[in-house]
Amino acid sequence: MVKRKSLLNPDDLDEIKERILSINEGSERKWGKMTAAQMLRHCDRILQVGCGKIILPKTPFFVKKAGVIAKIEMKIFNNGIPRNMPTFKELVINENCNLEKARYELLSSLDEFVENCEKNNVVLDHVLFGQMTKYDWGFLQYKHLDHHLKQFGL
Repeated sequence: MVKRKSLLNPDDLDEIKERILSINEGSERKWGKMTAAQMLRHCDRILQVGCGKIILPKTPFFVKKAGVIAKIEMKIFNNGIPRNMPTFKELVINENCNLEKARYELLSSLDEFVENCEKNNVVLDHVLFGQMTKYDWGFLQYKHLDHHLKQFGL
């Protein structure tokens, strides 16, 4: 059985941080439109959703049901996120970003996210994935970061 990785596991968290530290301006994307710096900023915003700092708009009933099913599927089959998936406009990064600043902010948000999880201080109802526990957040945030780091060959 494949181990499900999570940001709540210190070894998995360290692995993600090492990969974040490995990215540079020359890191080439394998798909998508974002630069490395924009990707780091996007991932930072996703972590902020879990901490309640960014509030996403409600989704239609059937869209949320599809999101809940996708969450369950990821948990059962431990599969990843498909390439070029649409995202909420609040999480799209179009502006130019400074790579080092984006990296620093993402690493800071990672630490804050883990601290919030330890205190059970995370959003409990996601607009797409439905009811969430800190374990759901740790797993799905790992999946999201892993997806985007693989986008840049890391």
